[in-house]
Amino acid sequence: MTGEASNADYSTTVESMEDNPGEGCHIYRNGYYRSGISVVEGILEVNIIQMMSIQMTESQAENSLVDFVVTCQGSLPTDVCTVVSDPTCQVSKSVVCDPLTITDECLLTIRRAFEEPGTYCINITLGDDTSQALTSALISVNGGEST
Repeated sequence: MTGEASNADYSTTVESMEDNPGEGCHIYRNGYYRSGISVVEGILEVNIIQMMSIQMTESQAENSLVDFVVTCQGSLPTDVCTVVSDPTCQVSKSVVCDPLTITDECLLTIRRAFEEPGTYCINITLGDDTSQALTSALISVNGGEST
């Protein structure tokens, strides 16, 4: 090899992994291992930008309906879950999850029913295959009105 530069790397790395499936049984694996990593943006932020009570007729008044207008940043979600809890956000009263189909902009309206007047903690989670983002709010429902 007179006058030639060699760029070959002859060093090798051998990794050993040990599995222990049961007492007295060992499996050793030696060799090269490769893994791929994909970086995804994920859902970065969720915000409730408006809460609106839905006016109903007296015959429909057994439940108060509230629309939550929600926006998000980052990748588009594929599902939404709403957890309604007591005012301390500790005791869950109901959980509702729905699939979403959003193709352009993350702006959606979520309608939820409240059986009786009171103050509730609302957790709205938007998710996709790789990420989740959560926002929370306290809401006071007073027989068809919300604040």
